[in-house]
Amino acid sequence: MTRRTNAGVAGFAFLFYIAVGITQLVLSSPTRAEGTAARLGLIAQHAWRIRTNIVLSLVICVTAVVLATALYAITRDEDRDLAVLALAFRLGEGLLIAFGMLTSLGLLWLATDQDAVQATTLAELLMQIQGWNVTLTATLFALGSTVFSWLLLRGRMIPVGLAWLGVVASVLLAVGLPLRLVDVVSGSVTQLLWLPMAAFEIPLGFWLMLRGVRSTD
Repeated sequence: MTRRTNAGVAGFAFLFYIAVGITQLVLSSPTRAEGTAARLGLIAQHAWRIRTNIVLSLVICVTAVVLATALYAITRDEDRDLAVLALAFRLGEGLLIAFGMLTSLGLLWLATDQDAVQATTLAELLMQIQGWNVTLTATLFALGSTVFSWLLLRGRMIPVGLAWLGVVASVLLAVGLPLRLVDVVSGSVTQLLWLPMAAFEIPLGFWLMLRGVRSTD
């Protein structure tokens, strides 16, 4: 595909990824509760939401791979080695999203067909793994985004200010998320760290779809 086509694909993938992610947050909100048993009960009541989110996770997994491939195609002429590195990070992100579907399936199974005592312990473990997996997935995303944003900046392929915002937002997440994984920073802090990334990716998605990227020649 041409660079213009890849830019359009990447722009659409950015926006589609965000839209599906927001949809998942909305669908999962009624299943949040304090305590493992209470959450299992809500999962059983809203099983259709969990099943829908599992399908949407598969959609996001595919979208992440498509996005990674398109960004690689755009940036490989600037530095092929760094583009491959960023591609690998984003592919790892896609694989961890797929793994996350397994924990969701496990929780759904426990909530709808289980022995109550044994299920609570196993469900608690799955919930912990699910949370850790989300942070690890986001960390690989941030690392890949850092490299891709740097290549976009170095090649002056998008507006310099937008590219710098991408670099800074990505680095903040790449540093903050691992600290969250080991409980050095709170969840509220890491949530705030996503705001600069949203301010970068949404305009970038529209820019790539409407304007494409500047030539590196």
